[in-house]
Amino acid sequence: MKIKIEIVDDLNEDEVLIRCGRVDNTIQKIHQYILEQSLLSSKIIFYKQNQEFYFPLDDVLFFETEGEQIYAHTINDTYRIKYRLYELEEILPKHFVRAAKATIVNILQVYSITRNITASSLIQFIGSHKQVYVSRHYYNNLRQRINERSYYEK
Repeated sequence: MKIKIEIVDDLNEDEVLIRCGRVDNTIQKIHQYILEQSLLSSKIIFYKQNQEFYFPLDDVLFFETEGEQIYAHTINDTYRIKYRLYELEEILPKHFVRAAKATIVNILQVYSITRNITASSLIQFIGSHKQVYVSRHYYNNLRQRINERSYYEK
């Protein structure tokens, strides 16, 4: 595999071009990595009262809807954001996983899941009193992604 970096002075936005004979697993992983890095650089702005906050996405335990608003929860605080959950699913790194219709969790922050076969299961987070529920519909996917989370950890 050849790698070439070309510096172009008049570009408005960086561009990555992958030329290949076929799309195999390696090419797909390179593509996914570039996408994730690109999305990480597009920061989400967090709002609380009349202030804007800028901090790493990995500080977020989960996102949830409350009425018409979407909130990001950290260990000690809650911030409003200007995205819908379906938009977040598109732009967040792969360690953010849908846990319910109104919730996306950061699987790198999950401490435990208390399984409930007949209803939603309880998720608890590392170093926080906050908790959310994973619905039966999303439980299996969440469990699978948690089992794979060493892949997402940096």
